[in-house]
Amino acid sequence: MAQFFMIHPDNPQQRLIREAANILRNGGVVVYPTDSCYALGCMLGDKKAMERILAIRQIELKHHLTLVCHNLSELANYARVDNSQFRQLKAATPGSYTFILQATKEVPRRTLHPKRATIGLRVPDHKVALALLEELGEPILSCTLLLPGDEEALTDPYEIRERLEHTVDAVIDGGWCGTEPTTVIDMTDGVELLRRGKGDPAIFGL
Repeated sequence: MAQFFMIHPDNPQQRLIREAANILRNGGVVVYPTDSCYALGCMLGDKKAMERILAIRQIELKHHLTLVCHNLSELANYARVDNSQFRQLKAATPGSYTFILQATKEVPRRTLHPKRATIGLRVPDHKVALALLEELGEPILSCTLLLPGDEEALTDPYEIRERLEHTVDAVIDGGWCGTEPTTVIDMTDGVELLRRGKGDPAIFGL
């Protein structure tokens, strides 16, 4: 049975943030709010938890998983970023963007796109997500909470709990997140718009 945390979206209760972080550290899969949708998340180094997320979503790794980072400096530990890319990323973070980048050796190979050795990275603009990331001190391996057969991501925490209470370990109710996913920008060879979402791609000249 999944634990259910009601965390204030503007003033997250640190005690509850700490409890949710401990669930992640102990191998759990957690549903948490972001600035674009609710997401499924686990610790980067936890292979079993990652496999649970892939099973819930019924996807393979050719669908990029995303490392959700606390800030741009943390992101740069996990992706190869040159000076030009860093300036572009700085202009767009935190925000509703996912960037496809070449991963560094800090990222376990099992989490990468099988042919390209790339991964999605992002810094969300959501106080609950940022508080959770700060408490953990490392990124959360994540993907959007879009269940098989659904056309839109789940956004009602009570419906999320009802549908996933025996599948995940915790659901964080952080209020309304919307159903529009992130804008996805591939920066591995120039700048290419892969998906138009909540983030305005005009900031990248797209």
